[in-house]
Amino acid sequence: MFKKHCGPTNVLPAVVHPTKCCVNHTFSNNVVPHIHPQHTTTVNHINYDHQHFFPQTQSVVNEVTHTQSFAPPRPVPGPFPAPGFGGSPGFGAGPGFGAAPGAPGFGGAPGPSFGR
Repeated sequence: MFKKHCGPTNVLPAVVHPTKCCVNHTFSNNVVPHIHPQHTTTVNHINYDHQHFFPQTQSVVNEVTHTQSFAPPRPVPGPFPAPGFGGSPGFGAGPGFGAAPGAPGFGGAPGPSFGR
């Protein structure tokens, strides 16, 4: 089939053609975690209802006064002398602390401490 040539064979420089690009596709599955942080705050609302009360107390004060009233003395029958403030029982023969003149007691003549 082939004929043999006689003589030397010359090898010429190679002719380089543009590179034919072939693409070989490979696939792999990758997991990429995406983290979305979330925070929940619980807000406790506390309400204080301040109720004001005004209790009132009452008291009663009884003011008591005393007056001393004496009826004018009545003459007492009888000749007996009375000890103390006058010549008769009671506080004397007349109004006040008076006594008969010269009788022992508050009336009549002044005593030693009243000056003479």
